[in-house]
Amino acid sequence: MGLNLEQKKAVVADLAAAIAGAQTMVLAEYSGLPVAHLTRLRAQARAAGVYLHVRKNTLVRRAVESTVFASLAEQMTGPLIYSISSDPVAAARVLNEFAKTNDKLVLKAGSYAGDLLDKAGVQALASIPSRDELLAQLLGIMQAPVTGFACALSALAKSREEAANPEEAVA
Repeated sequence: MGLNLEQKKAVVADLAAAIAGAQTMVLAEYSGLPVAHLTRLRAQARAAGVYLHVRKNTLVRRAVESTVFASLAEQMTGPLIYSISSDPVAAARVLNEFAKTNDKLVLKAGSYAGDLLDKAGVQALASIPSRDELLAQLLGIMQAPVTGFACALSALAKSREEAANPEEAVA
């Protein structure tokens, strides 16, 4: 049974709200994907904070009009699942990781920062570390000199202590 006008407006409003704060949108064909696999994909998306839904293409086209994702409108044909996230890589990563193990899910296109991405572009975007991972790497790099300095001071203090008390060092 089809949606009435009010339901369609609600779906477009829901999509517009998700798109308003989004940086990335990825489209994938899901034809032939078993329901159990689709349910698992939705759970993974939910855990990553990704808006993931199957929607009517015409309604999504209306929602992306005059947004940075308007360039994707031409790609919206066939049975598609839409992945939208405010994290630049989360939407691409969820679909790309799932597509590696399920050949029925095929990445079609994406958009990041207003740029249209093909399948290879979406895969490249998915391979970028997330913001949290990059911050952790930066913190590790910043802590390395301080940790090294602290270890050097500790070794210096220990060697001075041993030099001041040679009998205790031998025992």
